[in-house]
Amino acid sequence: MTAQPNFLLSVEGLTVSFDGFKAVDDLSFYVDENEIRVIIGPNGAGKTTVLDLICGRTKATGGSIQFRGKELTAMREHQIVHAGIGRKFQNPSIYDDLTVFENLEISFPRGRSVFGALAFKRDQEVRERVAEVAETIFLADQLDTSAEYLSHGQKQWLEIGMLLIQDPELLMLDEPVAGMSVNERKKTAELLNRITKGRSVIVIEHDMKFVEDIAHKVTVLHQGRILSEGSMERVKSDPKVVEVYLGH
Repeated sequence: MTAQPNFLLSVEGLTVSFDGFKAVDDLSFYVDENEIRVIIGPNGAGKTTVLDLICGRTKATGGSIQFRGKELTAMREHQIVHAGIGRKFQNPSIYDDLTVFENLEISFPRGRSVFGALAFKRDQEVRERVAEVAETIFLADQLDTSAEYLSHGQKQWLEIGMLLIQDPELLMLDEPVAGMSVNERKKTAELLNRITKGRSVIVIEHDMKFVEDIAHKVTVLHQGRILSEGSMERVKSDPKVVEVYLGH
């Protein structure tokens, strides 16, 4: 199969087996430009494994993952990052002993290679980009705050900011609102809706109210396969989804 060129991401026939168990089984889906795709499903459905496969953390047993026409299954993790894909895991991985400014600065693309780090200067371009991202993630007034003093939600936003400063075309977030307050969840929905101008986002989430607030399209996984796909309204009214997931 050849990927269809009008999609940002094309996943076709994707399969991965662990000791004979198919965690992802002949999976195909497509993500458009500027789309928020939410993947839902019961525990063990293969949701996080799909993100692991896209970012190269896990190698596929079969199938294809194409991003802007580039085949990702043959690439290493760092090559996939450089191709324009950013990944955030469930627990925020930020530098607690650095300020918000320093966390964002250290993620600036120029400082991430060995030579770039040696020649890195905190010039006007860096300051402006950090300020711009901090404004986007609701932390403009916290730039001098040590990251350890941020709330759980603010730490999640900071990590999203550390990815945004690299300007990925596809951002993947694993349960970004877990443990957040109601107000933080609302602001995170606002943040994700704002950052899709110019990029796509794949989100794994269990909070159905949050999914309703952000999803352009929902993919429901069950036992490594697609159970249902479409708008949130369509998915919510699908009897199979109600039986397997939403009913519980």
